Amino acid sequence: MTIKFKIELPLIPNDLAKGTFEDVFYDEEPYLSNQLITNTSRENDSIERLFLSKVIFQKVSLINSDFYKIDMTDVIFENCDLSNSKFNEGIIHRVTFKNCKLLGVDFSGANLGNVSFEGCMMNLCNFGVARLKQICFDQSSLRGTSYYDCQFKKVKFEHCDIDEVDFSDTPLNNVDISTCTFERLNVAIKDLSGCVISSEQAIGFAELLGLKVKR
Repeated sequence: MTIKFKIELPLIPNDLAKGTFEDVFYDEEPYLSNQLITNTSRENDSIERLFLSKVIFQKVSLINSDFYKIDMTDVIFENCDLSNSKFNEGIIHRVTFKNCKLLGVDFSGANLGNVSFEGCMMNLCNFGVARLKQICFDQSSLRGTSYYDCQFKKVKFEHCDIDEVDFSDTPLNNVDISTCTFERLNVAIKDLSGCVISSEQAIGFAELLGLKVKR
């Protein structure tokens, strides 16, 4: 049986001032808070240890950028394109990605808590060696994404495409993938213990074990 839990949503005031992302380039310590950023397009930026708090990004494109060791709390990304950007070794807490394009985004080594990915295109993302606690992937495409050697605690996948996902060395105890679609996963049998799957998926895993299933 899966563990039921709720994601803590971003805590953001209703009266955010409109701002520009360019502001972070003029501060000695890159910091952005209590702002609404809309209709911005930038590429190939590199900002180390960027701090974001109580910020909403709407229709923003920040592709192929390096946000190494980013620290963001209470942030919402809506209809944004962050493809091929890096958030590796970042701290990501109470953050929502909604209808975003996150192709090839690097979350490796990051610490994620109370984060939801809703209706996102996330193929080929890298979560290697990341820590994920209270995370929801909902109606998102995760084809070819890597969760190598991750720590999962209260993580759920709901109606996602997880074909060719790599769960190597990541225990899936209490993780529910029963509503997800896939043809092939990279996962060790030992790490499937306690994973919640559908009856149809069970047949496929049985065949992986070398069992002959009469259909």
